[in-house]
Amino acid sequence: MLWGDHGYHLGQKEHWRKHTLWEDGLRATLVISAPGFGSNVRSDRVVSLLDLYPTLVELAGLEPREGMDGQSIEALLREPDLPWPRAAVSTYGFQNHSIRTERWRYIRYHDGTEELYDHDVDPNEWTNLAFAPVADEYREVIDQLARNLPEINVPAPVRD
Repeated sequence: MLWGDHGYHLGQKEHWRKHTLWEDGLRATLVISAPGFGSNVRSDRVVSLLDLYPTLVELAGLEPREGMDGQSIEALLREPDLPWPRAAVSTYGFQNHSIRTERWRYIRYHDGTEELYDHDVDPNEWTNLAFAPVADEYREVIDQLARNLPEINVPAPVRD
């Protein structure tokens, strides 16, 4: 299993670093090779790095422990085009979250500000569909994606 560091902004959206909740700041390379699976197979499904440990546990034939975060993506290794309804959740800072599905990215910031991008027509995330007056048209999508937001938010520890 090989995965790379997440992306880096090189001026996109006037950012020059990786600390954002947009695609360029979060997307990571993931390569898995395991006995019994084909080679040179690609899946465009959205998965989370939290899914890596459950995947390794399953590939090794071990019993998963109770309450494990993530879900094994072993099924995608067998069938790369398998429907994958799970969203990937990313957090940067206190109460700033991104929800990514195959089609959508939804971001909610700590102040309640929202962003919604349709990757089918806007893979560079230039047009925020959560911004009025367009937002009403996408309220159902936003509400559905928001169900994936973490229920518990813990502030970062205070450093001395």
